[in-house]
Amino acid sequence: MKTVAVIGGGPAGLAAAEVMAEAGLSVTVYDAKPSVARKFLMAGKSGLNLTHDTPLEGLLRAYAERAEWLRPAVAGFDSAAIVAWAEGLGQRMFTGTTARVFPKAMKASPLLRAWLARLDGLGVVRQTRWRWTGWEGGQLCFDTMDGEQRVAADAVVLAMGGASWARLGSDGAWARVLAEHAGPMAPFAPSNAALAVDWSAHMAPHLGKPVKGVAWHAGAFQSRGEAVLSAQGLEGGGIYSVSRGVREGANLRVDLLPDLSVGDVINRLSKPRGKASQANHLRKVLKLDPVKLALLNEWARPLPPDAAALAKVIKGLPVRHAGLRPMDEAISTAGGVPPEAVDAGLMLRALPGVFCTGEMLDWEAPTGGYLLTACLATGRHAGRSVVSYLTA
Repeated sequence: MKTVAVIGGGPAGLAAAEVMAEAGLSVTVYDAKPSVARKFLMAGKSGLNLTHDTPLEGLLRAYAERAEWLRPAVAGFDSAAIVAWAEGLGQRMFTGTTARVFPKAMKASPLLRAWLARLDGLGVVRQTRWRWTGWEGGQLCFDTMDGEQRVAADAVVLAMGGASWARLGSDGAWARVLAEHAGPMAPFAPSNAALAVDWSAHMAPHLGKPVKGVAWHAGAFQSRGEAVLSAQGLEGGGIYSVSRGVREGANLRVDLLPDLSVGDVINRLSKPRGKASQANHLRKVLKLDPVKLALLNEWARPLPPDAAALAKVIKGLPVRHAGLRPMDEAISTAGGVPPEAVDAGLMLRALPGVFCTGEMLDWEAPTGGYLLTACLATGRHAGRSVVSYLTA
């Protein structure tokens, strides 16, 4: 029986293990942490967004310039296949109003328990607290509680994640080791990241509150999603969706009234003000809530008295910030193994028999189910490639 070592017990590694074990291979999953899938479980704490209910081309658009690279994997395990797989594990699924797909339980733990039980039934072995350190004499080297261990395998699947949330296992330390054997890796960068903002004292009453009904713009990226004013800055889906534009150097602006044109705003601002203060006038004629008014004053004071100038500010308020929050806080990362380093089956060209998958690969996508979709899909794609490689 051919043996395969899967290094990394996140969703990509477990997906690869499942496919290979079903094909009759002897599979062992090695993870540096005391238990597997820790980041997966963390994602499920706020409702496990497993995939996005959209046809294949809609899924692929989320991966931007990496769409064609990921096409074979995502086509082989798209959103419909993911839903069928999860329900096959006894987890009823539902689609929300924004086409995001969740388990009815809204948690990751029931799905993970059922998944691990299936893997156990297929004979997949799990070794935890085994940290991979590289190769020696063709064998895999691990630091373990019992000292250094060496393992021989007929094939290897590397699924160690990106470089955010190091405490959950994705620290990116593998990149230095792998670069010595497979060539340069693409530098890591934060993706789906929060924004650092040094708020003035006047914003204190609004911290913790959401910003709703706005549109964020940063270069080629835009979002109508909500954000939350945190003590550290801005976070939430609306900001995550445009964080790549900020990372690439684009100015960030927020349209406080995206459903009105500049002309509409001018007309409303031109209504007689009487004795009302400017703040009350804005509240009355534009229906700006306290959070939007606070942001307008935070980033645009003194407000221009001219209606046309003020309308342009309201429709494109420049966001003053101190850049993205640290990479380790980001939901995901760009960078890692570049497309040219692997073949169509995700096997490293420089290391025959060694496959890469999941967030180790250099792709990124917005939140909304696209991240887990690609992790599961590339995991299964790598698993199928290993089966073909070992049985050719």
